[in-house]
Amino acid sequence: MSVTDAIDVGQEAIYVLLVMSAPVMLIALFVGLIIALFQALTQIQEMTLAFVPKIILVFIVLIVLTPWMYGQLADFQDQIIDRIIGLGLPA
Repeated sequence: MSVTDAIDVGQEAIYVLLVMSAPVMLIALFVGLIIALFQALTQIQEMTLAFVPKIILVFIVLIVLTPWMYGQLADFQDQIIDRIIGLGLPA
């Protein structure tokens, strides 16, 4: 395996990581933004108000998206296994 192949695998791993984590992070961002707006409008500055709904929604999104995330990870694993098989190691 050459250096460029190792860099390609690293880039693909980072891409898969970003694709898998983006929906969860975006949900957390939007919920945090909505809660911050609500706190600013009502002048309620309770710290747990920001964390509890965000944690609950992140867990719900993780549960809902787990099959899709597993599919993304399985596809990446298949690509890595194909690369390993393609090396043609001598017997």
